[in-house]
Amino acid sequence: MSVIPDPLPQLDSIAAERAMRRLDRLTKPPGSLGRLERLAVELAAIQAEALPRVSPPAMLVFAADHGVAAEGVSAFPQAVTAQMVANFTAGGAAINVFARQHGARLEVIDVGVATPLPDGTADHPLLVSERVRLGTANMLEGDAMSRDEAQQAMAAGGRAAERAAAAGCRSLIVGEMGIANTTASSALLAALTGKPVAGLVGPGTGIDDERLAHKRAVIERALAARQPDPADPLGALATVGGLEIAAMAGALLVGASHRLPLIVDGFIATVAALVACRLQPSLRDFLIFGHRSREPGHELALQALDARPLLDFELRLGEGTGAALAFPLLDSACRLLAERATFDDAGIETASVDG
Repeated sequence: MSVIPDPLPQLDSIAAERAMRRLDRLTKPPGSLGRLERLAVELAAIQAEALPRVSPPAMLVFAADHGVAAEGVSAFPQAVTAQMVANFTAGGAAINVFARQHGARLEVIDVGVATPLPDGTADHPLLVSERVRLGTANMLEGDAMSRDEAQQAMAAGGRAAERAAAAGCRSLIVGEMGIANTTASSALLAALTGKPVAGLVGPGTGIDDERLAHKRAVIERALAARQPDPADPLGALATVGGLEIAAMAGALLVGASHRLPLIVDGFIATVAALVACRLQPSLRDFLIFGHRSREPGHELALQALDARPLLDFELRLGEGTGAALAFPLLDSACRLLAERATFDDAGIETASVDG
């Protein structure tokens, strides 16, 4: 399986036109449901179906650690990544709640957890082991990973998307877990956009102002030492990125190859989407942005992708939770197309041109 599917399918303009015509025949003033109508048309174009369906969704949570955590950039120790993987498999995390709510197919994929998993976690049916290495290296001391390892992580994400498509899932949400991954995401975003680090870096797991200043300094030092090339997105990913970021990028690319609407989560997932779009620009057509995170870098990442998210709930949790909260809007758009009566069905007269 290619890490970067080429070419991706094109949006289906005929399905989009059929969806628009049906929307205009529904029992409502034309365009009165605003963005929901545009979302319905977008989904029709992605799936090449005039009556698209997004249920059941797949939720893929990729977990990995970051060597830069050794620099004290997070409020939590690195062991929390493994502990949260256990929480996912036990059904106790926020994404588990939303997966149950939406009848989603949930997988947790270990692409680089550094510390041992708690007893009983490794054999859990929700967990897929695709561990490329025991976390990335400390980007202050060397490249986070090799290009080959970045490609391996992307391929692991692609396999997860393939499993979701084979299981009959109709949309895809990717999420992540990894202590210090906002540090890696901020460094990668700065590398790809050339923007100053100071405006990109946020509190992540909730660090205070002193540690936030330290986090910014660590990223600036790492970028100065590693010199990632913005014209080489795979190289930048390997130099200062993360294994779970690479896996999300791979999942998005392969998900698009199956015409799955891709609901992008917050800051870290959006940076993964930016990497994937730099590798394959046509991916952008398949991305629907679930929410705007409180992380300051998220706004820049959204701007870089010309994206307008569906929700703004001041979230900064990750896991795919913001995308999961946005999922019902996609489902409602599909149901609007398929289930609402047309004027002819209801025996209602349409407005006349002279009226």
